[in-house]
This record gives sequence, C-alpha cells and structure tokens, in this order.
Amino acid sequence: MAYSTITKGSAHFNTKIYTGTGSSNAITGVGFQPDFVWIKKRNGSPNHALFDVLRGVTKYLESSSNAPDQTDSNSLSQFDSDGFTVISKNSVNSNGDTYVSWNWKGGGSGTTNNDGSIQSTVSVNNTAGFSIVKYTGYGGTSTVGHGMNVAPTLLINKNISTNSTSWFVGGWGDWTKRMKLEGTNDWATNTVWNDTAPTDQHFSLNGNNANQSGQDYICYCFAEKAGFSKFGTLESVGNDSGTFTYCGFAPQLVMVKPTVSDSWSNWYVFDNVRRTYNLNDKPLYWNLSTQEAYYGGSPASNYAQIDITSTGFKIRRDGNWGAGGSGTDLNYMAFGQTIVGSNNIPVVAR
Repeated sequence: MAYSTITKGSAHFNTKIYTGTGSSNAITGVGFQPDFVWIKKRNGSPNHALFDVLRGVTKYLESSSNAPDQTDSNSLSQFDSDGFTVISKNSVNSNGDTYVSWNWKGGGSGTTNNDGSIQSTVSVNNTAGFSIVKYTGYGGTSTVGHGMNVAPTLLINKNISTNSTSWFVGGWGDWTKRMKLEGTNDWATNTVWNDTAPTDQHFSLNGNNANQSGQDYICYCFAEKAGFSKFGTLESVGNDSGTFTYCGFAPQLVMVKPTVSDSWSNWYVFDNVRRTYNLNDKPLYWNLSTQEAYYGGSPASNYAQIDITSTGFKIRRDGNWGAGGSGTDLNYMAFGQTIVGSNNIPVVAR
C-alpha cells in the first residue's frame, strides 16, 4: 500500500489560464512562485514559450522548435510569489488573446551539484519529484547530478547554445531510446542516455547528442510520486472507447504521445482547466504551434479526445492516435491533485 506525501498537488504544479493585455501583466493565482513556466497562446499559433529560473527571466525556449535559448525583454519579466509577470510578446501576452500556463515549483535560484562527473546547477523540489538541471557538455561519456535523491522517471533535455539541435526526451522504463519533443518522431533506439538508467544521484549521457563539449544544456527531470504524478505506457485498442489509465488521482494535465512516427503522432496535451468537462477535446500540441483544438485546419475533436476522471483518464477516438488501429503504444505523463495526503489514508496500491 502506497501513501502520498503531497497533501496539496496544486502547491507544486498548477495550470493557470489568462487573457493578454499587451502590456505588463501580473498573472496571479498560481499558488506558489513557479520555477518552470510553460506558456502557449490558445487562440493563435506562435510557438510555445518555456521559462525557468536557472536560465533566468526574459530567456525562453520553444518546445515546438529546435531553436536555442532566446532572449526577449517583452516576454516573461519576473517570477512572482503567486505567479509571474509577462510584457507584450505575442506568444505570452498579446492584447485580448487567451493563454494557458503550466507551472512547476522547483527549488528556487539553484545550487551547485557535484554528484556527477560534470558539475551542474540544480533547482530541486524533492517533495514533488522535480528538478531543473543546467550543465555544460563535456563531449565524452559523462554523468550529471540532478539533486532529487531519487532516480528520475523522465528527462526532457535541450541544448540551449546551438541552433538546430533537438529536444531529447527519455524515460518510460527504457533508457536505450529517446523521442524528440519538437517532432512526431517515434520511440527510437539511441544512445543519448548511454543506455543507462538514472540513479538517485545522476543521469548518464554519451559523448554526443546531449553532451557536446562546451555546449550549455537544460534538463527537466521528473520522478513519479504517488498521488501526484504518473508516467507510463498504454496500448491503443482502435475504437472510440479506448484504454482507461488509473493514476490514483484526478489529473490536471495529461500528455499523450504515440510511440510511432507519422503525421498523427503529436505530443497531445489536455488539462481540466481549459476544458472543465468531458469529452475533453481541447488539445494543444507540445510539438506544434497550432492553436487550441485545431489540427491541420480542422477542429481537433475529429482527431484526439480523452475523458479526465477522478482517478485517471480514458482515451477516446482511439483509432486516430498515431498510426490508427489497435496495438500502438502511447507514452503518457500525468500531473494532478492528490486524493488524500500524508494522514495514513491510502492513495494508490502499486
């Protein structure tokens, strides 16, 4: 029997929607000072904008492109005690437009970590199983400390120095493979992680990909926490009443990525703030700049839907998730609200 140590999930992850003003706009109601903020315009098609405390304010990455770290003083100007402030950049605060932000709490401005062969700077939230890691590549087989004291389940890694370098995503129990966040690539065999699972102290890298000599990198590390986060793989069954996945909590955010490579194999992301009832047919796509609920110029309800329940999520319109039909594996991430906390009431048996 497992118990949650998180009494309030929204104190560590929260989704916040807002309307742009075109000038300095303090977004409040997040519930904590976020250290990682992921913003997407809902009614338009600029790229996603990702900000974190280690790279600093005004610096953003785009999950829907392979561009390096970029700076714009009109983007996110500060992390606030209950949210963040954005200025006038179209992708974060155009007047009258609608936006969603997904917010994670880390550990503040960061500390030096020497648990790997490469020194890193880490901002760590051990309670929620989340850390932000910044390091400079060595060029040979290396390890990088993550600071969580528990092995990460999932890594999202980006070279922030050089153009045209991919996002590498690893995890789901197989560290011989990776996917690319900015594309529809499949779950491909690759030695990014040196074919080695992370430990409770560090993760491993080969001498290329996410470890080029002299290049700077950012890595978002996630460890599964009972009652709050879950990462796994489910199988499509090829009809409109697809697989139900039990998480042990009510997900606030669900991301699903087919492990095949075709035009349908996007990084579909749903939440229960933009869409408060089922069917949840308001996907955004972490690999695309496409506006909410549209894909290829058509309403996304023609393609991807889920139900979000009090204990997990259920796939709908299953035949349209990557390659179609049955037997396709779908990798997922879910973050949510704990059902109960550390008062010895069970959350999930695992």
